[in-house]
Amino acid sequence: MPHIVITNDDGIAAPGLRALVKGIEGMGNISIVAPSYERSATAQSLTLRQPIYCDKVADNEWAIEGTPADAMIVAFHALFATPPDLVISGINRGSNLGENIYYSGTVGAAMEAAINKVPALAVSLLTRGRSYDFEPAAKFVRKLIPLVLKEGLPSGVLLNINVPPKWNGKVRFTRQSSKITRNVLQPGQDPRGRTYYWLREQEVIEGIGSDTDYAAIFAGEISITPLHLDHTDTPSLNHLSHWAKFLSE
Repeated sequence: MPHIVITNDDGIAAPGLRALVKGIEGMGNISIVAPSYERSATAQSLTLRQPIYCDKVADNEWAIEGTPADAMIVAFHALFATPPDLVISGINRGSNLGENIYYSGTVGAAMEAAINKVPALAVSLLTRGRSYDFEPAAKFVRKLIPLVLKEGLPSGVLLNINVPPKWNGKVRFTRQSSKITRNVLQPGQDPRGRTYYWLREQEVIEGIGSDTDYAAIFAGEISITPLHLDHTDTPSLNHLSHWAKFLSE
């Protein structure tokens, strides 16, 4: 049976992770390697100046006192003798659309898997208020897994999957949206007079292309965006290469 590793950035006890594990039960040998507590918005950051503690909390479950990327590094280089067949990061509570992929720990864990040449999915559920149901997203992942295991993914590619709160049954392959939020800082002062800021986001959706992740979600469809580890912009590489002769000594 295939070996499937589950991780996330919401912490090992998060309901989204537990719904995912329940939803794919019986599809393979499932291991859980996830942060011991919430590490949202850590992207692909690593813990370098303190030890990364690893506690086995149940059969085939390890809680990592570190980031989602830390969890994957421990999984690949310490816990398992051979690489898993698939890594699934999620189900995240909240979407990872547009520029949010750069900050997302959910996506960061999947990127770390892709770096280690393991097929990876990052799965997120757009939530509205305090009401959310992970079951449809988990059922969709169960349907997707056999395709990924059979056909694989291109080298260096991971799938960023976003599920709307009320899925209409349709699926759209999309490109990443341009910026869909505005950073908002709410200032305040602590009792000692020091200034602080609470960081939050405000939705900005003007001019969103119809072929993007956000457009699919807005239409009630699941968005699947293939992301590549290679960030090189080939047109710019070709366009700017003539600068080299002027910059060389």
